[in-house]
Amino acid sequence: MDGGCTVESEASVPDFEKLAERVGQLHLRQRLGIEADHVSDAFGQGRNLFHIENLPGLINTIGFGLKCLFLYGRGQRNATSIQVVENEIELPELPASFDGFTLLHLSDLHVDTSRRITDAIVETVSGLEYDACVLTGDYRYKTNGQYDESMKEMARVASVLSQPVYGVLGNHDFIEMTTELEKMGVNMLLNESAVLERNGDAVHVVGVDDAHFYMVDNLEKACRDVPGDGCSILLCHTPELYRKAAYCGFDLMLSGHSHAGQLCLPGGLPVITNVRGPRCITAGNWTYKGLWGYTSRGAGSSGLDVRYNCPPEVTLHRLRRGEGCSRSNSNRAARI
Repeated sequence: MDGGCTVESEASVPDFEKLAERVGQLHLRQRLGIEADHVSDAFGQGRNLFHIENLPGLINTIGFGLKCLFLYGRGQRNATSIQVVENEIELPELPASFDGFTLLHLSDLHVDTSRRITDAIVETVSGLEYDACVLTGDYRYKTNGQYDESMKEMARVASVLSQPVYGVLGNHDFIEMTTELEKMGVNMLLNESAVLERNGDAVHVVGVDDAHFYMVDNLEKACRDVPGDGCSILLCHTPELYRKAAYCGFDLMLSGHSHAGQLCLPGGLPVITNVRGPRCITAGNWTYKGLWGYTSRGAGSSGLDVRYNCPPEVTLHRLRRGEGCSRSNSNRAARI
């Protein structure tokens, strides 16, 4: 595979001047300021429920309860049993030369949660065949402090990924991590776009910064180089931008963030969801006004290295030129 990277003993110092030129001074100041506040935040900007990752006492209590019920070991085994989900998507505007184009979608890796889970991710991804890879954020579990170790673990994942690779940041990620990820060959999109080309045809990949906690997404800026009649794919850590994405004319939106609940009751009913929006957008295929969306259950685990009734996944999206989500395939996707 075409991949690999060099791992340094310590993370390099971020070039804030270059980041400011790239994202704008206001974006950078907002990002860095909220990152500093994130150290003690248990609640999300007054707009969503508590951040369980910033409540270690609650995490420990849940873990202790699972151990008392002799369920913890089973949950750990579930968390390393990663499924490879094959998903076919029909897009009316897909150029003919991209028919059959396959995207590997990885989300919510949280590589500092458990070495065993990261090992399972690397093993699962290593043998897969695809044309491009997209990462929809949350590379680490911690929401504050140093990220050197998580970047070393991310380097292991990046070393088995075939190029090209595109990524966005999630609510667990610092903007300073962009430099390290790009050294690994990940083309980070911070309210930016890139172009996939094949036989003279193009598909536009657009990525926005975290819209859930940091709220520094900027679709207008991200789309400025995307022609109105072009086929476009939006990478956003959370599916919560589904309305804006639909009205911006995107053909496909790929997200994560929800873990589909991670701790679910039988039948996959999540105990807690951390997505502001209808429940149907928290996992799998969904559609909204001609926009096809997919929300990954995530490959990693957050808080506890366990999963129940909610297997982790890596996803192979096979793009097809067809009628689209509003017709023949709508029975495979929840309609909002």
